[in-house]
Amino acid sequence: MSIDNSTAENFTTNYSSSEAPLVHRTIWGGTDDGNIQLTRDGGRKWTNVASNVEGVPAGTWVSRVEASPHDKGTAFVTFDGHRRGDMNTYLFRTTDFGATWTALTTEDIDGYAWVIKQDPVNANLLYLGTEEGLYISLDQGENWARLSENLPRVAVHDIVIHPTEHDLVLGTHGRGVYIIDDLTPLRGITQEIIDSNVAILETRPAPMVLNAQLQTFGAGESFSGNNPPQAATIVYYLKKRHLFGDLKAEVFDDEGQLIATLPGGKRKGLNRIEWPMRFKAPKFPPATHLVPGFLGPRVPEGEYRVVLTKGKETIESTVKLVADPRTPHSRKDRMAQQTLALDLYDMINDLSFLSDNLIQVRDQAQEKMDGADEALADALDTYAESLETLRTSLSSSKGGMITGEEQLRERLGTLYGNVTSYDGRPSETQFDRRKTLGSELDDALTSGEDLLVAQLTEVNAMLEGAGLEPLTTLDRTSWNEDEGIANFSAAVGKYFWRDQLPQSLASFRIW
Repeated sequence: MSIDNSTAENFTTNYSSSEAPLVHRTIWGGTDDGNIQLTRDGGRKWTNVASNVEGVPAGTWVSRVEASPHDKGTAFVTFDGHRRGDMNTYLFRTTDFGATWTALTTEDIDGYAWVIKQDPVNANLLYLGTEEGLYISLDQGENWARLSENLPRVAVHDIVIHPTEHDLVLGTHGRGVYIIDDLTPLRGITQEIIDSNVAILETRPAPMVLNAQLQTFGAGESFSGNNPPQAATIVYYLKKRHLFGDLKAEVFDDEGQLIATLPGGKRKGLNRIEWPMRFKAPKFPPATHLVPGFLGPRVPEGEYRVVLTKGKETIESTVKLVADPRTPHSRKDRMAQQTLALDLYDMINDLSFLSDNLIQVRDQAQEKMDGADEALADALDTYAESLETLRTSLSSSKGGMITGEEQLRERLGTLYGNVTSYDGRPSETQFDRRKTLGSELDDALTSGEDLLVAQLTEVNAMLEGAGLEPLTTLDRTSWNEDEGIANFSAAVGKYFWRDQLPQSLASFRIW
């Protein structure tokens, strides 16, 4: 390799280099004594273009030179003079292979510059790391803003843009690593969005991460970071801080059913809402034992409509849910799991509704005993005991730490927890178990119907004859709304084709 004689004596320690991605054999190099070397023939000849940069003291360290992924002749360079007491920010761009340079430094930037990156998707989007944090420009450096949310005013020494996940990875002073999830919203910001009062920004499809548990016994000084949330994100922009009225996001399926209502942030700028991609956890009847069904079932994969309400304004967008790319399970098996989970979810809620009904009518019957004659009081007492007997046959009621008591609630909860904790096809044993528990629930609902319809009619006739108000039961629609529970009694027909289900699941009635 030969070096141009005019620059050979100045070609010293190379500190930063960048190969131009759009033009063959073009490489930029920055040195620790202020040179910006450029070769356009694969290194046979180098030219120092640093003299074309105005306003930087000679010999200032080139902290980063970065070729543009969008334009052949464009590159960015940062200088760092802090080792000589110069704390100024030096940041420049060339569009003609270094013949001329434009300063991009503004009063919005604090700290000497360490690194600059141009977004590979949006040419107007720049990321700048300085001694005082991360700065972002949406207009190729005309204006800058410091990103301060969950990122302290810390030196950002390096920036990497993940090529497939599209996350921004920051290397900071002190071995700190920060990851800004999903640059898609930033890439979609336009002047039209900035001028609007509120706008929803596009986000990447959300993978439904495989269920996994990790048990570790690390030492007290072990280093660990947070995993990304298992949630789809809804990102929106507010021109001003929201002060009055509702600010919420509602998620609907493709048939218009409301799946989730999520409170939104009200601050000026970008706001992010996390949706865990699950229905609300099922409501279990009250009991003395815990069951493992603390999570709601996952919603099916697909596209969902998002309605953002800001006061009297509403805007719509979509969010897409996709399978974890690492999943070993086929779509058919995942659908079978989701269907069984939704079915068990409905069964648990049916059981809980029955239990709540039994409790409400029992309590009313006991309250009316005080104002009744002896015969009516005895009838009410007998009726209340019958209600309580059925209720305790559905859920554990024995006190103590370990009793071994398992009723229908506990058996359903255990099966539900096992099914929802695994993303693949449930076992045939689990399908058979569901069928058995379905028969038990059938019997319980039949007994409940006898108590809450036939026998209740007789009791209410006695109360009416005594001039007392009748006993009332719960309304299922109102109960669902109060508990925030979705009902999937038509889950198989609504979400999946019946012929895609295992025969053992398609053969019995869906509650």
